[in-house]
Amino acid sequence: MSLYKRGSVWWMSFTHNGEQLRRSTETEDKKLAIRIFDKLKGEIAEGKWFEKLPGENYTFADLMDKYLKEYSSVNKAPKSYIRDKSLNKHLQKYFGEFYLPEIMPKMISEYKTNRRNEGASPRTINYELTVMSHAFNLAIREWEIIKDNPVQKVAKEKVRNQVERWLTDKEEERLMNVSPDWLRPIIIFAINTGFRESEILNLKWKQIDFSRREITISEQKNKQIDTLPLNDAAMKALKEKWNNHQEDVEYVFPSQNNTRISNRNLFRAFKSAKEDAGIENFRFHDLRHTFATRLVQNGVDIYAVQKLGRWKTMSMVARYGHFNTESLRPSIEVLDKVKEKIITNLAHYPKNKGHKPLLRLVTP
Repeated sequence: MSLYKRGSVWWMSFTHNGEQLRRSTETEDKKLAIRIFDKLKGEIAEGKWFEKLPGENYTFADLMDKYLKEYSSVNKAPKSYIRDKSLNKHLQKYFGEFYLPEIMPKMISEYKTNRRNEGASPRTINYELTVMSHAFNLAIREWEIIKDNPVQKVAKEKVRNQVERWLTDKEEERLMNVSPDWLRPIIIFAINTGFRESEILNLKWKQIDFSRREITISEQKNKQIDTLPLNDAAMKALKEKWNNHQEDVEYVFPSQNNTRISNRNLFRAFKSAKEDAGIENFRFHDLRHTFATRLVQNGVDIYAVQKLGRWKTMSMVARYGHFNTESLRPSIEVLDKVKEKIITNLAHYPKNKGHKPLLRLVTP
């Protein structure tokens, strides 16, 4: 152990748990530095000294500012970054001025109660806690400013999973009849590709390969580049747009000014169309649900549905298994085919007198 000077400030060099450490006394006064060093040596000898992490001087506001600037804005899609900023506003009102070691599970539990009283849904509260927990985890694993994540000790809110909404054939017919000409091909394309709203509005002609009937998409939620096949309905919608488009227009579904259609304008037009069609409790994103549900109900392998829709996990696709009786019938009828095969195979065996048959089928 030693005391030395670095610049005008005195520093301490010592060993703790077999590790050589150096810490500043944060003073230029040698006598005060000696007293600080002696106190530290005494605490180490008595087993009372614990290394302090920088997080003791970090407020929650400091942590979230670091999270948004260094992680969310860099690693997440713009839409997700905007959502994180919005979620953070509610967290800041309650935790912002507290230092990180002061934030305890009890406080987080009280925060949940306050948010419920404010009318926040269980799903929204869970989103807020997820962002908060992720920031704490980064502070532990990558930034090394704290050692504990208090959010992990608090239970999430129970969310009642509502049945996903999808478009029936009759609803689709009504919707198409009342939709304006520019909106109709967008709806057809959404139902037949499962593309998200932003992916459709951002779609450009350079992404389409008509000869291969394929589409390439890179600016997506999972940040991967995927090449996907297109069916007849989607191809027809694209070809009709291509035949009427101007050469200098890059967007597949442009506005009247040949620029990108704003999300707000699409929202208004779709809302008006579904109201005219008498369709309730339905969002544009539910067209993506319709895409997945129709595939699953018609016997498409769930793994293929996951790949076509670019869902990250299989569990995210399982919620679209809105099976009806007829969609299950081909699966159960497989057993009839197995029985027929057994009977056919037995018919080819020569009869063996004096011996009982190896297999006896009981039929009504």
